[in-house]
Amino acid sequence: MECSCRSLGLNYCAAMAHDDHIFAPDLTQSVIGAFFEVYNCLGYGFLEHVYAAALEMELAGRGHIVGREVSVPIRYKGREIARQRLDMIVNGIIIVELKAGPTLPPASVRQVFSYLRATDLQIGLLFHFGPKPSVRRADRRGTMLSAMNRVDGDFEG
Repeated sequence: MECSCRSLGLNYCAAMAHDDHIFAPDLTQSVIGAFFEVYNCLGYGFLEHVYAAALEMELAGRGHIVGREVSVPIRYKGREIARQRLDMIVNGIIIVELKAGPTLPPASVRQVFSYLRATDLQIGLLFHFGPKPSVRRADRRGTMLSAMNRVDGDFEG
C-alpha cells in the first residue's frame, strides 16, 4: 500500500514482518504498515487516544476488523477474578497496545505478555508513538511466550 502521508519521510520495510517463524505474517505486515502510515500522517506529540482513533480508521480502511478497548477476563484456577481492557484486537488474532510519549514505559512489555496469557491470542504488537516510532512484537509459540523483539524498519530522515 502506498503511503499517502510522507511528510515525515518514514518508510516501512515490509520484510520486517515476514519472519518464517511468525504467525499470520501478512496480517502482521498490514497492521505494522498501518502504524507507520498513522505516524507519518500525524507525527509525534498527540495523546494516545488520538493515535488509537487514527489507527482504527486506517486498519478498517485496510479491511480489518478492529475491536477497541476490548474487555477480557482474567482467570485464576478457572474462575474469573478481574477484567482488563486491551487497546485493540485486530481480526481476532493480534493484540495491539499503544503508547504515546517521549519514552516507552518499562512495564509496557510485561503488559503485552500479560494480555497474551489472558487471551490465548497468538501475537502482541506494542506501538510507541514517540519521538521516533517503534514497534515491538511478541508471539506465542505453543504454550510458551517468545521474547519480545524490537521490529526495526528502514527509515529515512
